[in-house]
Amino acid sequence: MRKVLLFVLSILLLADLSAAKRPKPISSIPFETVGSYVVIRAKINNSSSLNLILDTGVRNTIITELHEGDRITLNYSNVKDMMGLGSGPHLEAYTSNFNTIKVGKLTLESKSVFVLKEDVFNLSQHTGTILNGLIGVDFFQDYIVEVNYTHKRIYFYDTNSFVAPLDYEALPLTIEGQKMFFELSVVDTDTIKCKAKMLIDTGAELNAWFQTFTRSTVHIPQKNFRGTIGQGLNGEIVGKIGCVSQICFGSYCLQNPIVSFPDSACIADIIGNSVRAGTIGSQILNRFNYIIDSNRKQFYFKPNANFKSNFQYNIAGIEITLIYPFLPQTEVWKVWENSPAAKAGIHIGDQILEINGRKAFEFNINEIKGIFQTPSRYPMRIKILRDNKEVVFDIDMHSQI
Repeated sequence: MRKVLLFVLSILLLADLSAAKRPKPISSIPFETVGSYVVIRAKINNSSSLNLILDTGVRNTIITELHEGDRITLNYSNVKDMMGLGSGPHLEAYTSNFNTIKVGKLTLESKSVFVLKEDVFNLSQHTGTILNGLIGVDFFQDYIVEVNYTHKRIYFYDTNSFVAPLDYEALPLTIEGQKMFFELSVVDTDTIKCKAKMLIDTGAELNAWFQTFTRSTVHIPQKNFRGTIGQGLNGEIVGKIGCVSQICFGSYCLQNPIVSFPDSACIADIIGNSVRAGTIGSQILNRFNYIIDSNRKQFYFKPNANFKSNFQYNIAGIEITLIYPFLPQTEVWKVWENSPAAKAGIHIGDQILEINGRKAFEFNINEIKGIFQTPSRYPMRIKILRDNKEVVFDIDMHSQI
């Protein structure tokens, strides 16, 4: 009995020491998860409250769309070409410098803001949530920032008094052109272990992608298929999708993650002569609570409840959008080439009426995407409206990888 009591006391003492070493934030704000995006509310120059995706893949804040009731005042200095992923033409954006961005009780000074001339993302229609744009990596420059998925809060710490928590591991950061990189261990399907320099991109709604320009990079698995990887500033990103054996953050290894290998034309402008191996996106990052200290160049991390969640991908090969913003009517805006949906006969513009016998309006758009990502031994039955006629299709939902 005494040994048990001593054991319990030692556990409580360790917990108290760990809590005592936890840094005290100077401020915090709540965030919402939309898919795997982190969405915060911010005001720019005393604007109305704007919903912005936290996106470490871009340098500055980018306004993509404004809605009825949104108001913002910006002074433009020039028009800039926006370079990003994708094989299409460069986007143009109005540039505004020396803005203040208020998040919770904190004010971030002298921030650049860009307003896209053309909204290529249609974030609100694709997510079913009112979104106004992206807040970039300069969000992390003034404070040490923790993104805590367990509490759904972002914590800000003073750079001078911060002490890293004992229960978090650390990886060194490299900062190039304001963007943040770290080095991870990757085991590909050939059981070859390599070190991979990866961009931290919270705005990429995927697990990871790897470039294939160099021989030393991660190998494309033999079992793969072609699909749409995402939408970049310069157009659609397509390539191959498959599994690698492991991606390791320090001592924490993710098993058989589904990753992408973009076509060279989609990433050539960004990769160039860089030794960057690829990008880690939000669907892996959200498996950790993490702290970014850009001043000391450290990335601290600890697995959360998402860590062992299954890896998924769009098995059906259907991408959807809302027909009208914020109304529960969805239509097909893209069908992956040679996907189960394409083979079944689904077309762009088909309006979705029912899925497996349930009315489509009973689901929100993210729930429908979840159904398209769930493997099944049985076909998915989908009823669509095409040319004012109702048509039923059965889509094979066996995983291709």
